[in-house]
Amino acid sequence: MRKVLLLVVLVIIGFIAYQYFDDKQKDKDQLIESTGLIEKQIKNVGKLVVTEGNFAQVFSYKDSKKFYLDVLSARKKALIIVNAEVTIAYDLSKLKTEIDPKTKTVTITFIPEEEISINPNIQYYDVTQDYLNQFEAEDYNNIKKRIEKSLKTKIEKSTLKSNAENRLISELQKIYILTNTMGWTLEYNGNEIESSDSMESLKF
Repeated sequence: MRKVLLLVVLVIIGFIAYQYFDDKQKDKDQLIESTGLIEKQIKNVGKLVVTEGNFAQVFSYKDSKKFYLDVLSARKKALIIVNAEVTIAYDLSKLKTEIDPKTKTVTITFIPEEEISINPNIQYYDVTQDYLNQFEAEDYNNIKKRIEKSLKTKIEKSTLKSNAENRLISELQKIYILTNTMGWTLEYNGNEIESSDSMESLKF
């Protein structure tokens, strides 16, 4: 009778041990599967986020040179109209993350800076120049530099950069939604992201 009871006890212990290790294996397999899914989805987020804008501006260019003890002068001038297409992009393929399966934590370690591209269409009107002071390549280069500097100032004062940052945040929010849905934690810059809205206050 004792042998039968001992056998029953051993069978029960064996069954419990089997269930325990089987559950552990299932949890491990599920964790590996979840980690792989998160890695895949983060890569899917890695695309180019672009915001576009158009700027128009009018410039006047004047230059005068003196000759013969400042008795004579030679002038040149032009009216310049600029229509520029500006794009601000974030290449999220450069986004870097670290995944810790043990703590179920995804850490954003690097967010790429914005890439500003300015494509000006420059048209010259009312161009006048004296024989001794004509337009040269250096003049056109200086004009282009002046235009680009002015456009960069206008971009900084516009809503273009903030719009681009909002689009960046909307893409990063997808990572938060994914991690939160799967019971993982998202961190950036040493702080835990506790809600989708909290990402809007992040400093990039």
